[in-house]
Amino acid sequence: MHISLNPQFWWFLTRASGIVAWLMLTATVVWGVVLATRAFPEHRRPAWLRDLHTWLGGLSVCFVAVHLGALVADSYVSFGPTDLLVPFASDWKPIPVALGVFAFWILVAVQVTSLARKHLPRSLWRWVHLSSYATFWFTSLHAAYAGTDRAAGLYQITAVATIVAIAWSMMYRVTNRKPGRRAAGPSSSPAPTGANPPNAPTVPSGDRRPIVWP
Repeated sequence: MHISLNPQFWWFLTRASGIVAWLMLTATVVWGVVLATRAFPEHRRPAWLRDLHTWLGGLSVCFVAVHLGALVADSYVSFGPTDLLVPFASDWKPIPVALGVFAFWILVAVQVTSLARKHLPRSLWRWVHLSSYATFWFTSLHAAYAGTDRAAGLYQITAVATIVAIAWSMMYRVTNRKPGRRAAGPSSSPAPTGANPPNAPTVPSGDRRPIVWP
């Protein structure tokens, strides 16, 4: 039995996978922000909360991969690997497509550094992870100017909802930051000159040998 696909199947899949990837990315960013605040203290945080964040990020990458594959398979616009992976290589709406390419590579960087977090300096991981905000805004602009659904009412409602969610999460993070860890160091009030530290051995008068503290 021969089954023929609708000629617009790949175009429908391109649009649907792109929107779902956008929603998954939004959920990933919002959930990551919540984890970075005092909403879930470290000593009361089950492991599945962080795993959920990683899982949402992985889903974002998967739907982006489907989006790219469907673009290549679709015949409406001829896209090749170079058009999809190199910024400004596409002749079709080069700037909006380039925003999508930038978003893709930032998303890949965030996911790779997340998987290799234990082997990276914390400052490097943190700055790369913060770039996920840029991924969201690049993706939103890419969807608005390269997509064909921006005039649809449901798309507009979705766009407003995602932007409000990201804006709320950013404000929530600023106002609910975790207290920083105070570095251990010597007391700010120095001991009086000539006074021995607590529990220090007493030195007989006239004994000038140096004291070696245990």
